[in-house]
Amino acid sequence: MSAIFNFQSLLTVILLLTCTCAYIRSLAPSLLDRNKTGLLGIFWKCARIGEPKSLYVAVCCIVMAFSILFIQ
Repeated sequence: MSAIFNFQSLLTVILLLTCTCAYIRSLAPSLLDRNKTGLLGIFWKCARIGEPKSLYVAVCCIVMAFSILFIQ
């Protein structure tokens, strides 16, 4: 089953995308900042979500890891 039809897999992909974009922006900000609009603007938006709400994203990652490891 693909990640689109499995809700838990979709949430995992979104969390990983958010964390990855925030990490890339912390290393090379100019890489994501030049593409604020258009299709590549999605990565800039994910990076912006991951930075100010990093505590919430981290908690979601821990909860998701716990559910994948121990519930399934």
